[in-house]
Amino acid sequence: MTTLLICEKKSAASRIAYLLSGGNQTQRSYYNHPYFEFERDSEEYICVPLRGHIVEYDYSKKYNNWNKVDEEDLIWVEPEKKMTAKRIANLLKKKGKEVDRIVVATDYDREGELIGLEAVRIAEDNSVEAEVERARFSSLSKSELEKALSELKDIDINLAESAETRQVIDLAWGAVLTRFLSKASGRYGKNFLSVGRVQSPTLAIIVDRDHEIEEFEPEPYWKLTALLEKDIEFEASYKEDKIWDKEVAEDVYGKVDEAEKAETIFFEERTKKDWPPSPFNTTKFLSDANKIGLSPSQAMRVAENLYTAGWISYPRTENTVYPDSLHLEGHLEKLKSSELSQEVEEILSQDKIWATKGKKKTTDHPPIYPIKPATKGDLRGNDWKVYELILRRFLATLAPKGVKRMRKAEFDIEGEEFRASGTELIKLGWRKYYPYYKFKEVKIPSLEKSEMVDVSDILMEEKETKPPSRYSQGRLVQMMEDKGLGTKSTRHGIIQKLYDRGFITGKVPESTHSGRSLIDTLERHADLVTKPDMTRKLEEDMEKIAEDNLDKEKVIEESREMLQKVVKSLKEEREDISKEMRQSLTDQHSVGKCPECEDGVLLIRKSKNGRFVGCSNYPRCENTYSLPRSGKIKPGDGDCPECGSPMIKVYHSGDTEDLCVDVRCAHSKNKRYRGKCPECGGNMREQRSYRGKRFLGCSNYPECDNTYPLPQRGNIVSAEEKCDECGSPMQKMIKKNKKPWKFCPDPDCSYKSEDKEKD
Repeated sequence: MTTLLICEKKSAASRIAYLLSGGNQTQRSYYNHPYFEFERDSEEYICVPLRGHIVEYDYSKKYNNWNKVDEEDLIWVEPEKKMTAKRIANLLKKKGKEVDRIVVATDYDREGELIGLEAVRIAEDNSVEAEVERARFSSLSKSELEKALSELKDIDINLAESAETRQVIDLAWGAVLTRFLSKASGRYGKNFLSVGRVQSPTLAIIVDRDHEIEEFEPEPYWKLTALLEKDIEFEASYKEDKIWDKEVAEDVYGKVDEAEKAETIFFEERTKKDWPPSPFNTTKFLSDANKIGLSPSQAMRVAENLYTAGWISYPRTENTVYPDSLHLEGHLEKLKSSELSQEVEEILSQDKIWATKGKKKTTDHPPIYPIKPATKGDLRGNDWKVYELILRRFLATLAPKGVKRMRKAEFDIEGEEFRASGTELIKLGWRKYYPYYKFKEVKIPSLEKSEMVDVSDILMEEKETKPPSRYSQGRLVQMMEDKGLGTKSTRHGIIQKLYDRGFITGKVPESTHSGRSLIDTLERHADLVTKPDMTRKLEEDMEKIAEDNLDKEKVIEESREMLQKVVKSLKEEREDISKEMRQSLTDQHSVGKCPECEDGVLLIRKSKNGRFVGCSNYPRCENTYSLPRSGKIKPGDGDCPECGSPMIKVYHSGDTEDLCVDVRCAHSKNKRYRGKCPECGGNMREQRSYRGKRFLGCSNYPECDNTYPLPQRGNIVSAEEKCDECGSPMQKMIKKNKKPWKFCPDPDCSYKSEDKEKD
């Protein structure tokens, strides 16, 4: 018998062929596309890797003209299936003729099932009634692959149709809304505005939080704190944590300020169990990976590589309960040769080994856990960081619970009530193995009712309420799951798309001007697109398709009706939408009003010679300014005191410059002046290279090419003196929380080496 084994990508196919053949596979090539052949139990296997989806839905060419195709008509157009990898398809057709059996060995989830089914349909076209079966596995280990081949199943058509439904729905929503809003805002070509069924409500979460932060108005309040002593010094706060009336705060402070003793009027001590965390599902894994500095897309990319290489189990799962088939003690024995061998031994030494359980239990894949032991010599960089995170999580789920000691106390100080509370870990438990969760201990001593303690000081502080913080990427993934946005397989990709399309920026996501403009417009004119309700409903429907409880065509029709309702709403307000979007996107690139024509706006533009600022009234007004070659440009505060042109802020990786938009202006030149050139007497100015590197250069360039390198971080000003050793202009470095210091910029100067020796 000859079997065609269909795998999702080359790395997976290579490992599967290696494990099943005992390393005796042969790699061949079909027009530069690799595949593998091997023999097993007297059967021939042909292992063909795909490249993910090789068939995708798209509209035919006649619908490509945005200006000729009405968006409302496009909603009801049936998309076509298009081949995206013809060589792979031809290889499948060719090998389909030679085999007796086709086995799908792609990842077992919605997308994997559809990817496998697409390949089967291509190969079946030329096969002679080949038997089609499905190998289901959760790790690329030899034992699990052999078990999967011995327990082959049928392809889950409903699961594949669920993924196919998502493709059709997402194509329609993305194409229709993207076209409408891009046309309304005049954004064509590479600058189009991308809108999506899941993408937009996710972006709305970020934008809405940014609005909360910006619109937040701090309120002053006063806080009273007593510093008390008994063996240790500890804090007790006034019974009202925030006192909103200054007079009330001053009145209480006046009563207690001179107090020397505090009477204990209440004390309670109890212990509380500190339960270990549940096993890793995808959402929790991505959230915790964010704590070690990895974005969700980075973490998933690393996890997929570790899975393919056989180090961990399948990383796309909702399950938080280990299956009974995972023999915990036996698996721990395998992990004894890992980098954390001592920790594994400690877990094994427990009287009883049992695992925590989360709320979600599924049967498709187990939670994420390490498959085989690894050391720092086996894995490097992010590969090791992610593997260690997963290994430590596995150990933590098997570790003993910790114990917290909770203490509460109330005190009478001159008739006023103060309260203190403390939490201590008296048994570390699972936290010994999983150090990624911070635990802040606050200690207060053991007390007795009526006991007197010393008052060492009373503090009265004026404070302000603070705005809410932005959501981290890890928190955002969790919120997407809670709101039903996307799936375990797509959430990290959605966040990355928002970055790639310029809608959010920063390690902790913050909306850009264009991202905010898009959501603000949608919330005013079509808020259905920005709310999770519709998306959650469609996700639930797609889950019902997978469970064979709902028809695919019915879900697609329902989604089209929803989309038509949105488009009609948008069309009714097209003029207002267009005006709002164009104005907002113009503001995004504006640095201020044009000082020449006074009614124009200075906009940041690009040309083949670089970026510049030009008036919006061009060609009537030809006023332009060149811009610094590097750094992020944003509007500054007010106008230049020298020439009246707008000020700009130039953000570099290490510092920020406040400059006049006219770099020829004396104000900008003076801001960058750092002393006299010892070579020609010209002015040495702080400048930037094309790559953004900071240096000192002479104003008489190119006649004088004298330059000095500068540190890339910190605020540098002229020290207004010459170096005693070489005559170069001395510089002063100013850094936050550090005493300013002087240095000579000439790297060959002995002053600098002496200075280093002093340090």
